[in-house]
Amino acid sequence: MNYYSFEYPLLILLLIPIIYCLYRCKEKMNPKFFVHLHFLSLKKNFLKLEWIIKIIIFVLLCIALTSPIIIDKLNPLNRDGKDIVLAIDASGSMNASGYDKENEVSEGKRLSRFEITKLIVKEFIYKRVSDNVGIVMYGDFAFIASPITYEKEIVVEMLSYLNQGMAGQNTAIGEAIAMGIRAFKHSRAKTKIIILLTDGEHNSGLISPKDAAKLANDKNIKIYTIAIGDKSNTDEALLKQISKESKGEFFSANSAQELQKVYEKIDTLESSKIRSKEYLHKEFYYQSLLILALFLLSFLLFKAFKR
Repeated sequence: MNYYSFEYPLLILLLIPIIYCLYRCKEKMNPKFFVHLHFLSLKKNFLKLEWIIKIIIFVLLCIALTSPIIIDKLNPLNRDGKDIVLAIDASGSMNASGYDKENEVSEGKRLSRFEITKLIVKEFIYKRVSDNVGIVMYGDFAFIASPITYEKEIVVEMLSYLNQGMAGQNTAIGEAIAMGIRAFKHSRAKTKIIILLTDGEHNSGLISPKDAAKLANDKNIKIYTIAIGDKSNTDEALLKQISKESKGEFFSANSAQELQKVYEKIDTLESSKIRSKEYLHKEFYYQSLLILALFLLSFLLFKAFKR
């Protein structure tokens, strides 16, 4: 959205008392310092070419003083970003600790895989400045914990209320993908992404992960899969097939530090073009006014020397 404005609009008001004082006091002032006070005389014929040019110069300088600009403002609520659904495993195995051995104690409590994942995911959400983000939780079943929205604070706050086990103790990966696809129902984004994280094997739900992945591919939804924890407890072959089917990528993270790097890698692969909450592009035009005023002033000087 473009609109016209002035960088210093109030400066034009300072010219009013200046012009008034010059007009009232012009006869008492020493012409040594104010050699062109006769320009303010009302007795002059304003229809003459020179006077018209002088008036134009004066107006151009006044407008240049306010610094006219054209502002290109991109509304963050309507920007052309990406829609991302974070599908997070909340099964019983996500309650295990020991995932972040270097720093897993918070307020005297050992953090579970689920709690550590939430901390890393929150950081990832805040980085997706120009994108819309939603959350799907899954266990025995899947549900949309937060619809896709640009309001990152709301998504993060909702994430803090979610607990491990609230969707059951098993792992329904097919249900998670299907619910993620459902979250895109009203999406108009050109790029749709599901980032599915799990520490277990698919063992619940009525929907096959392979069928769900095929449906995601048909709807141009890319799926990134992340296996965390012990590799013997995850079905990496299935997760790789899901990501391959949907033109995504598979990652494995055996520690919280590796998981942090995985989300950073995905952030790089799906980088956002706009990195500010409100993008303003200003084009200044005072230079053009000054150049035009200088050209007209040069014309008057040339005429004066020619006489």
